[in-house]
Amino acid sequence: MSTTAATAPSYSLGQLMLYMLKLGTFGFGGPVALVGYMHRDLVERRGWISDTDYREGLALAQMMPGPLAAQLGMYLGYVHYRILGATIAGIAFVLPSFLMVVALGWAYSRFGGLSWMQAVFYGVGAAVVGIIAMSAYKLTKKTLGSDKLLWCIFVVLAAVTVITESEIAWLFIAGGVVNWLRKSPPHWLGRGGVNALASAQAPALGGVLSGIDLSLLAQIGVFFAKSGAFVFGSGLAIVPFLYGGVVTEHHWLNEKQFVDAVAVAMITPGPVVITVGFIGYLVAGLSGACVAAAGTFLPCYLFTVLPAPYFKKYGRLPAVKAFVDGITAAAVGAITGSVIVIAKRSIVDWPTALLALATVLLLWRVKKLQEPVIVAAAALIGLGVYPLVHLYTQ
Repeated sequence: MSTTAATAPSYSLGQLMLYMLKLGTFGFGGPVALVGYMHRDLVERRGWISDTDYREGLALAQMMPGPLAAQLGMYLGYVHYRILGATIAGIAFVLPSFLMVVALGWAYSRFGGLSWMQAVFYGVGAAVVGIIAMSAYKLTKKTLGSDKLLWCIFVVLAAVTVITESEIAWLFIAGGVVNWLRKSPPHWLGRGGVNALASAQAPALGGVLSGIDLSLLAQIGVFFAKSGAFVFGSGLAIVPFLYGGVVTEHHWLNEKQFVDAVAVAMITPGPVVITVGFIGYLVAGLSGACVAAAGTFLPCYLFTVLPAPYFKKYGRLPAVKAFVDGITAAAVGAITGSVIVIAKRSIVDWPTALLALATVLLLWRVKKLQEPVIVAAAALIGLGVYPLVHLYTQ
């Protein structure tokens, strides 16, 4: 049976670019929601990408460091249009949100902060929990089936994510290995040795670079390249890394500025890690924003296009498929666990709890309801309700 990758594409590169531009402009909810949108739109509704190609892309994105949704988008661009497709898909996906955070950075710097942001985030954060929860549910239902071992991997990763409030990269690999050993004894184990060794040495290289006396822009580039190269998973995982470097190590921002930067990432569409553009702008203006974004996304681009041909070549082998299925189960488990972690920070009282529940019910019952509509409504609710709750609690 032929797959999408083996047949002529039913869409043009221009159509894919427009879709990624639209997703980058209106795709709210963070990495969990964004990967769910891609499956819904490109696999289920339009049939541009096969479910097998999507699963491979999700597994590769989870295996490699860097922002999950951006890497998946690049891989889906690679499926039919190779390096050009990955490049255009990646740029189109990231560019809209980058321009938005740069504009917000300009306003923040010019007007001395964004006092309204806390109220907006109060409403949007709660709605985002509902959006992510529905995306996680759909991914779980689609990817796990009735396989008991995959469910066990899913539960373990979900629990670990909730307990540690982070994503532990080696557990994703472990999930793939466990399922691989069960379904298909390894015949090519030795081939991974060189790549694994190279990956193990990468953090050491980052340590060497961090010790060199560099100009401000070069320091920004090196730091954010490390954030893109050595942090696995979603924006949930990259935030502590950014805090350690931006606030604690380099003292580029204070605590309040960093919290505002995270809020900007949550109220803007596209990948959560696009907050690096906002941070870069506050540190060194437009040049800082561009260097920070390039430093973050270039490594994940290379980590996608370089192994992609081998994923396409060997992805149909039983051993590789078993490994990918295990990785995917682990990824979906971590994504589901992150819903609880984010909820703990965003559901702070009865109004936010009701807003999150209402979001889930609306998405459940109204199939064609667009998430940006919910986010816009939640922002307005936040602007109206937050001042009342804040005054009441004083």
